Amino acid sequence: MIDVSDMVRAIFPYRGDAIVISGRASRHWAEISERPSLDLGLGDPGMGGHASFALGLAMAQPDVPVILFDSEGDLLMNLGALPTIAEQEPRNLYHFVMDNECYATTGGQPVPNAKRIQYDVIAQACGYPSTFTYGEIESLSRDLEHILSLPGPVFVAMKVTPEIENLPIGQRLRWQTRTLEENLRDLQSELGVSQRAPHGRNMRVVKA
Repeated sequence: MIDVSDMVRAIFPYRGDAIVISGRASRHWAEISERPSLDLGLGDPGMGGHASFALGLAMAQPDVPVILFDSEGDLLMNLGALPTIAEQEPRNLYHFVMDNECYATTGGQPVPNAKRIQYDVIAQACGYPSTFTYGEIESLSRDLEHILSLPGPVFVAMKVTPEIENLPIGQRLRWQTRTLEENLRDLQSELGVSQRAPHGRNMRVVKA
């Protein structure tokens, strides 16, 4: 299996100007990222929505690479995102899925049929033109430059070591203090996107 910290450090040199939706790898990515204004972390959006959120960003900014660190638990909540992404064919979307075979953030409950699911095969059957799967860091690191040079959507499944959290959410150390509104504001500024909606209306971020 691959340590999540090793995975993000392997991808980091190829980040360039990409928007990174770091999802369940947010803590590790935040430790090394040098462009936080292009980062969207844990909770942006909520569980089950990361793939759809990444598709929306990729379609809105077609000239900017979008890298998503997804998780298999998140993906299983919205498998319908895969054929939608494949149909839209975002050439700038790179979809990395961390498969730790459990729901680590809620105590390590096992994902059903975890050892037999082949997420890269599912993505390929849904229409992703390029899919890969890895169980160790050496081969992933060797192929990353090639993977990130391909036109998207690209899907990469990775078996990663679980980082199980047992403390109740309210008692966990809060390493991320930025809000979604702050993240989106900085991302808009970095990309030079107007913060005003069409017809002169001010854009408003609605919090769930």
